[in-house]
Amino acid sequence: MDSLVTTDWLANELGSDDLVVLDCTIFLRMGDSGYISESGRENYEDAHLPGAAFADLNEDLVDATSRLRYAVPTPEHFGAAMERLGVSDSARVVLYDDNSSMWAARVWWMLRWIGFDNAALLDGGLKAWKAENRPTESGPSNPTPAATGSLSLSPRPRLIADKDDVMAATADGATCLIDSLPAPVFNGDVQPYARPGHIPGAINIPATSMVDADTGRFQPVEQIRAMLPDRPEARTVAY
Repeated sequence: MDSLVTTDWLANELGSDDLVVLDCTIFLRMGDSGYISESGRENYEDAHLPGAAFADLNEDLVDATSRLRYAVPTPEHFGAAMERLGVSDSARVVLYDDNSSMWAARVWWMLRWIGFDNAALLDGGLKAWKAENRPTESGPSNPTPAATGSLSLSPRPRLIADKDDVMAATADGATCLIDSLPAPVFNGDVQPYARPGHIPGAINIPATSMVDADTGRFQPVEQIRAMLPDRPEARTVAY
């Protein structure tokens, strides 16, 4: 299974015993004091892909004890949450959302972080699925394990950069820092966080620029590659 699958591919695979489909939708809106995060659960209950379960990034898949929004939990916590959603070593996982694939991509990355690689993003997400008049379901999430067995953990700590890594990167010149927020936030014109601006030395490649606004699908790989700095030797840290 490729890292990016089409609606045609998924339509043909729905119902397979080893397939787990997860809706990862979160919505962000600007409040008086910055971004307000809203769960996509209600959106999921209105309409979701047949057989899909809801992966709750506001509750189950984060460290709820942290003062920071969306802090990653321990690998054990995340792995147990994935198991409850039906993910095991023998599963194939397809992730989607209703918000430019940004949240589905986060869960895809977290799965890679714990050592699970057999996961893919649905190109275009729920937007593309609905645009093609494909069937949806409504109602609450009721995960059913799609494969027997457990989910093994083989964490890859290098997939996460901590504060010390980033502080070093601002001085060493050997690390490529990519700010994926909108340009007005990067430039400090809009202040959704405690302080305006960006990390010193970072470049701005808005995540939304990698997705076609009309279709929700990712831009061609050549176009995305051209957005990225030509520094194959450098470690890249995105935020």
